[in-house]
Amino acid sequence: MSILVDENTKVLIQGITGSFGGRHAQLSLEYGTQIVAGVTPGKGGQTFENTVPVFDTVSEAASETGATVSAIFVPPPFAADAILEAVDAGLDLVVCITEGIPVMDMMKVRAAMEGSKTRLIGPNCPGIVTPGRGEKSHGGCRIGIAPGYIHQRGSVGVISRSGTLTYEAVWQLSALGLGQSTCIGIGGDPINGTSHLDALKMFNDDPETEAIIMIGEIGGSAEEEAAAWAADNCSKPIAGFIAGATAPPGRRMGHAGAIISGGKGTAAAKKQALREAGIAVAETPAQMGQTLKDALG
Repeated sequence: MSILVDENTKVLIQGITGSFGGRHAQLSLEYGTQIVAGVTPGKGGQTFENTVPVFDTVSEAASETGATVSAIFVPPPFAADAILEAVDAGLDLVVCITEGIPVMDMMKVRAAMEGSKTRLIGPNCPGIVTPGRGEKSHGGCRIGIAPGYIHQRGSVGVISRSGTLTYEAVWQLSALGLGQSTCIGIGGDPINGTSHLDALKMFNDDPETEAIIMIGEIGGSAEEEAAAWAADNCSKPIAGFIAGATAPPGRRMGHAGAIISGGKGTAAAKKQALREAGIAVAETPAQMGQTLKDALG
């Protein structure tokens, strides 16, 4: 088991003919991901790497190949429309890697997706990886920009707002012999498709996931909401880390959503909420993996 994607997931890539999308499509193919189609308007009929057919529209690509998931590597001015095209095509999951999408565009996307069956991960995220079971974890599903080689199949679920801290946590876990069920980077924008709480609920329901690392940042209240739910509903060990402890109030740090405003969203408040929920909190990024290992006993 895993959450959202596995080695059988069929993926299409919007923006596969761009340099960034193409490079990561190739890395995902090498990882063992079933990239079955690409989408670039006006370039339908071409092929990527002589194997992956390119289509003009998502609906055409999905109907021709059976793809159920899209990865979006589309420039910011066009990314919101790319998300909505995938939603209109009835895909199960959309993973939007694009950084810098205007907040107003994402407000329109959220409104348009109300009641839709499609789940959005991102935007401004590293994507999702379910490690494979074979040699070097190949044969899994890598959607996005995460370095595949650091992952190892196992039973720890990883949720993170930060891309780099996702990779750091995964690297530490693998070095400690703790493999991962699925690793999901939810993105750092103030309006995103999947929250800490959403991912936590999915990991809680996944029988293969036995423990969870949850990485948050200053800004917003998503981590507190997830912690409050976990206190009453999740019996699996959780380790947490909150980035941005030294950030001055009112200054945006890194991600668009990483900003303390009105005295809310501070690292101290978030860490306190995690501890009160029974979550083991790592004080530095270097301690994330060991903190979870200690929590496992």
